[in-house]
Amino acid sequence: MSCAACATLATMVPGCAPANALSARNTQGSSWDDGEQPQTLLTTDLFAFDTFITLSADCSQTVMTALEERCRFFESAFSRTIPSSDIARINDAQGAPVTVHPETADIITRSIAYSGITNGLFDITIGAVSALWDFKQGIVPPEESIREAVSHIGYERISMEGNTVRLTDPYAQIDLGGIAKGYIADDLARQLEAQGCTSACLDLGGTVRTIGCRPDGNPWRIGIQDPHHHDALVRTVEARNRSVVTSALTERCFEQEGRQYWHILDPRTGYPVSGKVTSVSILGPQATDGEAFAKPLFMTGAEEAPEWTRVHDQLEVLLIDETGKIWEMRPGSAA
Repeated sequence: MSCAACATLATMVPGCAPANALSARNTQGSSWDDGEQPQTLLTTDLFAFDTFITLSADCSQTVMTALEERCRFFESAFSRTIPSSDIARINDAQGAPVTVHPETADIITRSIAYSGITNGLFDITIGAVSALWDFKQGIVPPEESIREAVSHIGYERISMEGNTVRLTDPYAQIDLGGIAKGYIADDLARQLEAQGCTSACLDLGGTVRTIGCRPDGNPWRIGIQDPHHHDALVRTVEARNRSVVTSALTERCFEQEGRQYWHILDPRTGYPVSGKVTSVSILGPQATDGEAFAKPLFMTGAEEAPEWTRVHDQLEVLLIDETGKIWEMRPGSAA
């Protein structure tokens, strides 16, 4: 499997345009797949969080504008590359306490909980390592730099007291890239529901969150793209008041000296995952769950899928391995 500079399963980088009509409204792996949107929906497109976003909802222009502003707020608070953001200030504080927005404190608190559930396979202190890798320029960090960075990974290094965050290891770094879109999608859905919206599809680059059904009463249909053939779908699922989160290795990757390097990093080693799993989709009520639980499955695989994917009473998992085989896990079932 090869990597394209701007693939249809990718989180789009600035300057890249969607490659074809199939991926024009979603460039990562999940997209609503009903042709033209219902005419009663108001739709807006924007670029934030390093991806293309499409928000479609049965709401007023005032509410839609408020959603766009909410996206900008989250970007300004959660981005580790914006110097004034909450996350950048925490990372730059060298262990000193930092007071942050309530939303930032909330997503960090939730992330710590997900880390505990996944035994550290999901860990937002991956930032010490992710800052070293450059998947746009195709740069592999020196082995000794990776080894040193891994020694500063560990969610136990995050201390929380209300809206004050402190990294007990001054060299630890937080990176919310593995959960932010899910958290934001759920927040936007709550904002809409508070305004009485009963029909919406929020597409944040592979993270899709729906409210109700389409205005015509039919369910939203979400297409899951084939990571091995970017112009094809492997499955179309129906969604009512649920999320479909898809993460694929070909979002960002590069080849060097015959070896593929994928953008999903293993916090235990600091290196990209093996590539045995190429795509993970998680369906459930909350997009935040899907974001946090998808990444660890690239490390465990389907045959060794952890217990939490089997017993969760609301999540469905669709996993595609390197051979193209599709594995499905439903609540209460074995892989």
